[in-house]
Amino acid sequence: MSAEHVWNKCLSFIKDNIQPQAYKTWFEPIYPVKLQDNALSIQVPSKFFYEWLEEHYVKLLKVALRKELGESAKLLYVIKMQNEDATSHTEQIPSRHKSAFSTQELDVPIAQKDPGLKNPFIIPGIRNIKIDSQLNTSYSFESFLEGESNRLARSAGQAVANKPGGTSFNPLLIFGNVGLGKTHLLHAIGVDIKEKHPDKTVLYISAEKFTQQYIESVKNNTRNDFIHFYQLIDTLLIDDVQFLAGKSGTQDVFFHIFNHLHQNGKQVVLSSDKAPVDMQDIEQRLLSRFKWGLSAELQQPDYQTRVAILKNKLYLDGMTLPEDIIDYIAQNIKSNIRELEGAIISLIAQASFNKKEVTIELAQQVVDKFVKNTKKEVSIDYIQKMVADYFEMDLDTLQSKTRKRHIVQARQLAMYFAKKYTKASLASIGSQIGKRDHATVLHACRTVENLADTDKQFRKYIDDLGKKFS
Repeated sequence: MSAEHVWNKCLSFIKDNIQPQAYKTWFEPIYPVKLQDNALSIQVPSKFFYEWLEEHYVKLLKVALRKELGESAKLLYVIKMQNEDATSHTEQIPSRHKSAFSTQELDVPIAQKDPGLKNPFIIPGIRNIKIDSQLNTSYSFESFLEGESNRLARSAGQAVANKPGGTSFNPLLIFGNVGLGKTHLLHAIGVDIKEKHPDKTVLYISAEKFTQQYIESVKNNTRNDFIHFYQLIDTLLIDDVQFLAGKSGTQDVFFHIFNHLHQNGKQVVLSSDKAPVDMQDIEQRLLSRFKWGLSAELQQPDYQTRVAILKNKLYLDGMTLPEDIIDYIAQNIKSNIRELEGAIISLIAQASFNKKEVTIELAQQVVDKFVKNTKKEVSIDYIQKMVADYFEMDLDTLQSKTRKRHIVQARQLAMYFAKKYTKASLASIGSQIGKRDHATVLHACRTVENLADTDKQFRKYIDDLGKKFS
């Protein structure tokens, strides 16, 4: 294998696991130099660049390299600055971040690896075997800054961490759009529980990984072992639970695990991109259990919180920026925390690589490009919710079979905007909006277009709603 081949395979994996802006800033400028003795050398443009990779992405690099080169993989940096001769710095992964690495991301069993143990879930004396919690200790309550947009969720998370399984917040469901801190908060809860209750077994896992493990257990005829393993957990943190939608087998096994944990006073914490009432293709018996505890929403951060987040990010990275530049970024990037932090990364990178001073003009250039490249994604779920709210009806009414004129028109508008603002097929739109077929959606779109030309009030509906999606 050549260095280029290995690095391109690594990039393919990395690209699927980080934000596009971060990938463009921190990985596109890297060049593979050579592959020798299972060590890949990569060229980076500055020592700052190398330090940033080591601080923020060494875990991801480790996983990517080990997937391609095996457990003995090494990574060497060649720092080559402009107009200077190449100087090299070598660092064997996992470098100084050993404690941050998790076994599960390397596709080895959750239970501590033992060559004599073939079953990754349940084994004799499992209580005596260390279970990796899969927690990122850098995600803490201290770094999760409180504001009006997240106060309820953060406070509930702290209450759960103080007394896991002993509050009325069981389960605790944290929901909100992407980039608002759901994963951060789940990890913070887990980290705090481990510190305050070291005897508790805590496990963080994504719903996608949970599903993959379940499928493997079915293939290997170890379904009961899978269930028993998860029933041993004291605090189970499942991220992106909406991923279970449409997966009846996984939902069934999670239902049994959930019941056992809840009945035995164990804590369950979930995250989702939508509230239980808005989840589709999740069995009612599971949805009802999601509502047993507390559902806490994370909303877009207000201006003061955005400023605090930017300052905290800079402080943690050991950097400073003028107040007017922080203010400019906070005023212009409002949608989520990831985009805020992405803008800071891009700004510092631009200044570092181009050896420019950080000015308000440079901030404007970065923010303009960043905002332009991060268009708001509009989902069918979001469109239905906005239309239902606009006409003051609930989603069940919007999706119902009723032929009342105002409800039919609202439903047709939802289909019209779904076709206009999403890439979903007509069949998919119809399926999600009241289980209609593609012909119904096509008819709805034509009806809306016709009414727009002949009915002034209906035209106003279109204009008002259109502003919400543009």
